Amino acid sequence: MQEALNRPAFLNLLASEWLPSVPDVHARLQRPARVADVGCGAGWAAIAIARAYPNVEVDGFDSDAPSIEMARANARASGVADRVQFHVRDVADPALAGRYDLVTAFEMVHDLGQPIEALQSFRRITAADGTVLIMDERTDEEFTAPGDLVQRFLYGFSPLWCLPQGLADGPSATGTVMRSSTLRGYASKAGFQDVEGLPIEHPFWRFYRLTP
Repeated sequence: MQEALNRPAFLNLLASEWLPSVPDVHARLQRPARVADVGCGAGWAAIAIARAYPNVEVDGFDSDAPSIEMARANARASGVADRVQFHVRDVADPALAGRYDLVTAFEMVHDLGQPIEALQSFRRITAADGTVLIMDERTDEEFTAPGDLVQRFLYGFSPLWCLPQGLADGPSATGTVMRSSTLRGYASKAGFQDVEGLPIEHPFWRFYRLTP
């Protein structure tokens, strides 16, 4: 289900609108660069980046082996398997330190039971002049009742999927409604210098740039 929901946006918007709206990142990807897509799932974000930026190599990471097999098949079918590799691997591996010019995490930070530790790993694998790009749910800055239709959807979905995933991995689960202030707090504790909200408009997603 998650693959079906996100695939159209990744293939049609990620490289044509979202990344070009961050000019220096877009320019960096025109040259040889390495990208890590953490929590890659079926691989469509990694595939979209590789298709749009022919000088880029992408590593997709996920803890779910069936998703990685699906991602590898999708990369082969999309003709980018020579530049996109998918791994069942923990990005906390010290061997990955400083390797990537861009680290992406699309709609996954709010699912994590240990988000601060995960963000610390993202920071470690990012090159000194690199960028971490986070996409997560567009939740309101403060709780209001009744919320709009998007907020109601997010709150309804969280107990069924997002919150149980986070609780299965640790006690600090965020759930779906990870507000901007929550992510900023996580990022600060993880050692990031700055969190910038990006001017990318979408009814469901909000985008952040984290500076190591």
